[in-house]
Amino acid sequence: MKIPIYQIDAFTDKLFGGNPAAVCPLRKWLDKKIMQNIAFENNFAETAFIVKEKGKFHIRWFTPKVEVDLCGHATLATSFVIFKFLDYKKKEIIFSSRSGELRVRKEKDLLILNFPSDIAENADLPTTVGVGIGLLPLETYKGKTDYLLVYENQEQIESIKPDFGKLAEAEARGIIVTAPGKDCDFVSRFFAPAAGVDEDPVTGSAHTLLIPYWSKKLNKIEMTARQLSRRKGFLKCKFLNDRVDIGGKAVLFLKGEIVI
Repeated sequence: MKIPIYQIDAFTDKLFGGNPAAVCPLRKWLDKKIMQNIAFENNFAETAFIVKEKGKFHIRWFTPKVEVDLCGHATLATSFVIFKFLDYKKKEIIFSSRSGELRVRKEKDLLILNFPSDIAENADLPTTVGVGIGLLPLETYKGKTDYLLVYENQEQIESIKPDFGKLAEAEARGIIVTAPGKDCDFVSRFFAPAAGVDEDPVTGSAHTLLIPYWSKKLNKIEMTARQLSRRKGFLKCKFLNDRVDIGGKAVLFLKGEIVI
């Protein structure tokens, strides 16, 4: 059996930047164990699998360890593949997923993800998270799957050196750290060792929590954001109440076939 595979750098316009994701278009679903093994072999933050169903695409995302409910950068990467390589003529793609309906539209050279908003609820800072991050935040929140820790400035976000072993013990998919940005509205980093990803380069799904928070904090609907991983990424953000728009670019690194 041969399965097409594309490797895409998402949320960047330069190769070797942003967040790499693998995309595997399928004619029909594979056994979950096979998809998990492919994701483990790829060893990216996420590998996305899609099957076309009645004009829409069903999408699933796998880290090297688990299947996840939502992944932004792999959805952006998948949309890039659909528009560029799968002879898709419409300007908007509709995905069905474990997180409901997701839409991605093309606006000039940007791909715009339209995702459900996540709401930040006040939370106590778990000991494992506090010890794992090693820097006391100004505020602590919890979304559906992630903790959100707010800091005073960008320098603090850049200085954090997590204890990933401790963070892996937290009862959460991941931990977001964020602060106002120097040359953008806000910056962030994202750590998810419990899901097999110590630090994710650029995390679209984390911005479903970040965008509503910063929109209220800054009293702005449209914002720009940078994720301060080693590879770095740039996102254009818009708060739409129960939905958010997350815009970014993508570039192709490779295309080929998996032989099973």
